[in-house]
Amino acid sequence: MRNTLIITLLILFVSTSCAKKNDLEPVIKFKTTQGNIVVKLYPETPKHRDNFVKLVKARYYEGVLFHRVIADFMIQAGDPDSRNAGKKATLGSGDVKYTIPAEIVSPQYYHKKGALAAARQGDDINPERASSGAQFYIVKGHTYTDAQLDALESKNKQKLASRLFQEFSKSQQDEIKKYQTEGNKAKVDEIQLSILNRVNVEMDKNQQYKFTEQQRKDYKTIGGTPHLDGEYTVFGEVIEGIEIVSNISKVKTGKLDRPIEDVRILKAKRIK
Repeated sequence: MRNTLIITLLILFVSTSCAKKNDLEPVIKFKTTQGNIVVKLYPETPKHRDNFVKLVKARYYEGVLFHRVIADFMIQAGDPDSRNAGKKATLGSGDVKYTIPAEIVSPQYYHKKGALAAARQGDDINPERASSGAQFYIVKGHTYTDAQLDALESKNKQKLASRLFQEFSKSQQDEIKKYQTEGNKAKVDEIQLSILNRVNVEMDKNQQYKFTEQQRKDYKTIGGTPHLDGEYTVFGEVIEGIEIVSNISKVKTGKLDRPIEDVRILKAKRIK
């Protein structure tokens, strides 16, 4: 009797643990005209995860096209205007009427081959890097050498330094303008030097521009799109059907990278 009770409790515990894990890491299956793609979603990006599950449950993705496909880069879908679009229709601007706050978990999640990430508008009109509410892309990418990764790392360092300098300068804009108007170049130089010192301290403390050992290993072996790291929210990855992603990435495309022959999501379903 006691053994039966213990076994029952263990089964209940395992079942509860599995249910919790499934809630944290849902698994979605896409049936496409090219084959099936299965993705799992990450627990560390809950806003994107929950939104994606909500859209799948509402059957939002059924019938939409992979409207933008770039060989050795990525495949993109989620534009609702693509469902009944004519062959000459320009796609890519359709979406739901909301965005999702960025959840960029870097360097833990990055743009390796098979990464699932949210599309978004550019920094010029979207400096917060908020994600599209519905459009997503799956990375195909290609492999890189250490020399290429070193060059990207250097470029990332320059971009980060520039971004931090602009960010730190905002709080002292009025002071800088005042001294510029007075023609006090020495004071302007002094303020800018202090800002630059702040930038250097922050860069040394938080070296996000550097690739981790795991990133380098993946980018040199399975490939990806490392120049997008830290710029877009990666919220899941392909666990089955990566060959389907590769096949879709190779289809012939026309204007604005739209496939000549439609590649469509027939069905999207949560399976775990």
